[in-house]
Amino acid sequence: MPKTIAMNVRLPKAVWDKLDALAKSTKRSKSYLTAAAITAYVEANAWQVALIEQRAAEAEAGSRTVSHDDVVKWVASWRQGTE
Repeated sequence: MPKTIAMNVRLPKAVWDKLDALAKSTKRSKSYLTAAAITAYVEANAWQVALIEQRAAEAEAGSRTVSHDDVVKWVASWRQGTE
């Protein structure tokens, strides 16, 4: 399997123009910047989704949870200095 795969992406003209300007100012190709942005997005979101799925499975299996109302009360206490 190849180390890289080509793909086409449709971008709004305004984003394309910003990407072009960024590529010129950083002396990087638009392809490099696009690949870096997609890689960062995929890594961050894959990690978050995996953790959410793990925690959901733990909750389904009966792990201890905290009710939404209790979390809301706890967060509200931050503003009151009673935390």
